[in-house]
Amino acid sequence: MTTVAVIPARYGSTRFPGKPLAKETGKYLIQHVYEHVCESARIDRVIVATDDERIVAAVTSFGGEARLTNSDHPSGTDRVGEVAASLNLSADDLVLNVQGDEPEISAAVLDRLIDSMFAVSNDCRIGTLAARFADDGPTSGPGSPLDPNCVKVVVDNEGRALYFSRSLIPFPKATGGAVEKPSRWLHHLGVYAFRADALRNICQTQARTGDTLDRIESLEQLRWLACGWSMTVTIVEHHFVGVDTPEDYAAFIRRMPAHAG
Repeated sequence: MTTVAVIPARYGSTRFPGKPLAKETGKYLIQHVYEHVCESARIDRVIVATDDERIVAAVTSFGGEARLTNSDHPSGTDRVGEVAASLNLSADDLVLNVQGDEPEISAAVLDRLIDSMFAVSNDCRIGTLAARFADDGPTSGPGSPLDPNCVKVVVDNEGRALYFSRSLIPFPKATGGAVEKPSRWLHHLGVYAFRADALRNICQTQARTGDTLDRIESLEQLRWLACGWSMTVTIVEHHFVGVDTPEDYAAFIRRMPAHAG
């Protein structure tokens, strides 16, 4: 079976336009992501999926593979799906969606996710990652389980996702909602592995209008759960920090001595 990683990378960004082409480290931001993904022992091919010729040119300049996709995709998953549809993949082949703004993504956690997809029963066609919040981290405010920008996930006894939310789930009734031990909560990490047939089906299914769960929380994975897709959650120890703003990028640059390459 084949495993392909597709990295969606848009040029436009409200908070950080041209983000994939930021190059203050001497490498494009998208290059850091691409090179780390290529370090995976389990991935056969890595492709950047973008809506902009400038990003195609940048990826080509460092020897990477890039595909120009439609500019009107509603999500990165749809952009990944367009590329996957152009490949000769069988139903059970694996397609990873690795965000293009995760320059510190670890190949080891990608390998863990891939291994978990081959270990679960065949009815589970989607996988993702989560890590426990650190007990020495904040108990409120940014970076804590109470932060709506940190998506939480709850899983069943077999490690399959029950629900994702920006709210504090599960809610600690005994403490009135106060977080005393952050590691009781799972922080969802936005990397996905799809069986090729599942990705194809998801991209062909139109989102329902109205107050659906995915629209209320602005989390597309809730639509997949609502449609009956089973999703395994691999819990890893490694947190990686995405780059959403110029300030995030500046922080990444400051961390570079400890994360060279």
